Amino acid sequence: MKLLLVEDEPLLIDNLQQRFKRLGYIVDTALDGEQGLYLALEFEYDLIILDLGLPKLPGLVVLEKIREAGKVLPILILTARNSWQERVEGLKKGADDYLGKPFHFEELLVRSQSLLKRHQPKNTQICFKPTHIDGITIVCLDTLSKSLIINQKAQTLTPTEFHLAETFFAHPNQVFSKQSLIDKISDSSEEKDENIIEVYIRRLRSYLGKESIQTLRGQGYRLTLADRLVDSEEDK
Repeated sequence: MKLLLVEDEPLLIDNLQQRFKRLGYIVDTALDGEQGLYLALEFEYDLIILDLGLPKLPGLVVLEKIREAGKVLPILILTARNSWQERVEGLKKGADDYLGKPFHFEELLVRSQSLLKRHQPKNTQICFKPTHIDGITIVCLDTLSKSLIINQKAQTLTPTEFHLAETFFAHPNQVFSKQSLIDKISDSSEEKDENIIEVYIRRLRSYLGKESIQTLRGQGYRLTLADRLVDSEEDK
């Protein structure tokens, strides 16, 4: 899961970023409204945590512009504990939840996980029946356990492996450039090393077979794991 934290208190945002990262989240940060809006519109996130009292551009304006751009991801706003007017206005402009300051990280985490779960598709497994890979009769990506299930045997993935696999499994046969994959698996502040993508592609191929992910010279990569999708157990 990839989060965007928009908060103007450096110590707070650094603390939140580190704690979310330790739990396996990819986290981008912004210290003002203008940077937060730029990141929100430029990149894809699963959740935005947005402080309303921001320099350069107020949080409510950021929220409004994100929704005007058609972004439907969950947004949790942070407000002063006694500012009920801001909370109401934020909900009116499209926020999904709010949390008053000061707060405990555990409460922020629970509220964030609740929003992520609410917006997550009910189907937790994306499955394929390969027709061209020896030894593999069915392979699934389980989005809850963050693992590959190959012939009913689970292979636990690292957070980066999972983010990359999730991108491919959600869009089979779509071509992804190296840069687009980097944006999906890394923070905006991290050094963009294209070679890291090749490392993780090799890891996924070691689980799924060499023919599972095709390299298109000058274009990128695409999942060619299977010819047809298999319903998950929840759909049966």
